[in-house]
Amino acid sequence: MYRRQGGALEVLLVHPGGPFWRHKDFGAWSIPKGGFGEGEDAESAARREFAEELGGAAIGPLEALGEVRQRGGKRVTAFALEGDLDVAAIRSNAFELEWPPRSGRIQTYPEVDRAGWFGLAEAHDKILASQRPFLDRLVASLGGGDGKP
Repeated sequence: MYRRQGGALEVLLVHPGGPFWRHKDFGAWSIPKGGFGEGEDAESAARREFAEELGGAAIGPLEALGEVRQRGGKRVTAFALEGDLDVAAIRSNAFELEWPPRSGRIQTYPEVDRAGWFGLAEAHDKILASQRPFLDRLVASLGGGDGKP
């Protein structure tokens, strides 16, 4: 999701929940994303994951931003959506994890522990390195280096 604030382009990024990501910031944020369900197309999966991770629907036309391959081999297909979202009101789905490892204690964590709006320069620093091309593709799709059509 992206928006224009005071003439500047901002993008919505999410921070992963759980103990591994707790103290990581730069290079740790992501676009809302997840796996495809059986028989699910990319656009439907993107809308579902957005709702699961943020608690609200992705309403409006999606513009394809292509695919990247992350360092671990996972392929991510992204879409752009112009809109606005109150990041203080997100509600994420949860996952269970044995933590600490080999402790036998299963704990529940939100898949996304926070979301934020970032200008392009800050987003470039915050987002996973493998997802940075999506920022460039978004700017190109909007017609300029400053995010202004």
